[in-house]
Amino acid sequence: MNAIEKRRAAQVLDHILLIAGALLMCLPVYALFAATTHVPGTPIMLRLDPGGALLENYGSFLTSSGGFSGDITVVAMIWNSFALGMAFAALKTAVSLLAAYALIYFRVRGASVIFAVLLLTLMLPLESRFLPTYEVVANLGLVNTRTALVLPLVASGLGTLFFRQFLMTVPDTMLESAKLDGAGAWKFFMDILLPLSLPTAAALFLVLFVNGWNQYLWPVIVTSEESAYTVVRDMQFFGRASLPGLMLAILAVLPPSILVILFQRQVIKGLFDGSH
Repeated sequence: MNAIEKRRAAQVLDHILLIAGALLMCLPVYALFAATTHVPGTPIMLRLDPGGALLENYGSFLTSSGGFSGDITVVAMIWNSFALGMAFAALKTAVSLLAAYALIYFRVRGASVIFAVLLLTLMLPLESRFLPTYEVVANLGLVNTRTALVLPLVASGLGTLFFRQFLMTVPDTMLESAKLDGAGAWKFFMDILLPLSLPTAAALFLVLFVNGWNQYLWPVIVTSEESAYTVVRDMQFFGRASLPGLMLAILAVLPPSILVILFQRQVIKGLFDGSH
């Protein structure tokens, strides 16, 4: 066997292993989905054979109500989760980019110390600061508001790190040329740095959207109105051993998974290559 044949054989083996691993990871989700396609009354269990009640089950479920009072439908929960994920990702991305821009280009005194503190926040789990954050939100009178769901969590040490590392690769000659052309700090940011940062921003936005979509503990702490319930939060009311609970789990996994699958190349390129 020559070198070319060995390389092809290794590639075939690599693809077989990757496909097998992907199928192994997707199998539990498929088994969960297949269980939701059978008629109501069928014993709840993971299975590989799909049923014939897919449209009927999901059609009636999407208009069903959740919570204790039944004031919110599944469609409204999906919208709340989508809105939370979009606002969470958009604000975090914007704040991270502006923070990195300030640290790099404004020569802030103690910028290295500030950045070190931001890095230290990565060592702490998000849940560790929920109680003091809730106290601040309560003092501001924002409890049970949509603002409280997003605003206290917009600071992101990880996002600032990504943008800082990217902006450090931008040549200083661009800044010097912009100054010679009379461009101020804001014009330089909007006309030069922002377009260059779009691949990184788009990739980070998608990652943060998935993170926002999956938020559970903070919405539970800061809101009690059922009109603000999200898909992930409302799982507690349906239970994991019921048909509605299984369908809600599928709906919670589906949108983030589709986005990641569709834009996985952009995510990898944006996070690791930037715009190079």
